[in-house]
Amino acid sequence: MNIINEQIRGFLEEPDMIAALSNISALINMSYDNLNWAGFYFVRNGELVLGPFQGKPACTHIPFDKGVCGKTYRTKETQLVDDVLQVPDHIACDSASRSELCVPVIVNGECIMEIDIDAPIPSRFDECIKKEMEQAAEDIASAYVSHLWKL
Repeated sequence: MNIINEQIRGFLEEPDMIAALSNISALINMSYDNLNWAGFYFVRNGELVLGPFQGKPACTHIPFDKGVCGKTYRTKETQLVDDVLQVPDHIACDSASRSELCVPVIVNGECIMEIDIDAPIPSRFDECIKKEMEQAAEDIASAYVSHLWKL
């Protein structure tokens, strides 16, 4: 396990979900170069709703049928997008974003939230970062269950 995932696991010992995810978004933002946004979207009331994040102000509500985050929800699969300008329904909360990594957090077979990371350069994310964030999503899902978190 790498240092980022070890630190994430440490933050997940915190029983307050917002406090834990706030620190995790800050950790992601400071651990990787060339990011302009790192944070979470929660599944609430039939849409994705902004959670803790680091970066510029973001879209507060994202429908399940739009953008990279919506596709992540629909497919329950990680989306690694090298150039968001090639995604027809991309939602540009920050027009400077060029690449995106979105990872579902799955509990009992359902996507309950997503880790979303944006970068101002194309092809910023690779398989290594993808695997780190997928491990983070698994650890967050475990903490969600063990701490009895609710959205």
